[in-house]
Amino acid sequence: MASSKHRFILCFDFDGTLVHPQSDPVYHPGLGQMIQALRAQGAAWVVNTGRSLNQTIDGLAQHGIYMEPDFIIAQECDIYKPGFFSRWTDFGSWNRQARRAHERFVKDHQPSLQAIRQMVETQTEASFISGDDGGIGVVASNDAEMDHICAYIDSHTRQFPDIGYQRNSIYLRFSHSGYSKGTALAELSRLLGLDATACFAAGDNYNDLSMLDPLHARMIACPGNALDPIKHLVHSRGGFVASKPASEGMMEALTHYFGGGSVPVA
Repeated sequence: MASSKHRFILCFDFDGTLVHPQSDPVYHPGLGQMIQALRAQGAAWVVNTGRSLNQTIDGLAQHGIYMEPDFIIAQECDIYKPGFFSRWTDFGSWNRQARRAHERFVKDHQPSLQAIRQMVETQTEASFISGDDGGIGVVASNDAEMDHICAYIDSHTRQFPDIGYQRNSIYLRFSHSGYSKGTALAELSRLLGLDATACFAAGDNYNDLSMLDPLHARMIACPGNALDPIKHLVHSRGGFVASKPASEGMMEALTHYFGGGSVPVA
């Protein structure tokens, strides 16, 4: 299922990386111009986000980003491509595999999930939540409390390695550990006939860590508004830490990696 159209991947988180409500502008149109120039050289533009597919599409329009991505990875996992009349469809079999894996994960890990729920409800002020769509998560009262909860969950992963989660500040959603922003990016790369050497990935929060990994992307970056632990990790992995926030920081990052006009050859 390899594609000769795309030579490399530009993968961005959405909230806090492409757009930032506290910045002026919230989204700098110059970034779009840079992405378009790189697309002309064979780049696939990917938005990799914790938002749902519809929330992502709405968010792009809300912030005046009318350039349609080549692919969207939604809810940190599901890979979509645009179809006829701008209808987005599953790209490959990955989404079906991920949904089945999540259903098995919830079924097989009930004792551990219940232990985590009991800890959350008796030892913290956080809320353990279950959605109609099968999603399970935690909303903490502050970041320090979520740090404590994550440490408790991590103690379970040694016994149940399939337990994974996606964290964004005080919000956490449980997931099968095999399905994340990072593994979804790796699968998209595989489907396009590319590898980590041809991948640029950028994010600002905890749920971006899986894709800010040389295993999945050899060119990694974070904006100036990224959380300090994210900045430290990106720096320690030889990545680029921008000085400016969100889209302006991403302009710095693209200049750093592609400023000379050179593109990776996969």
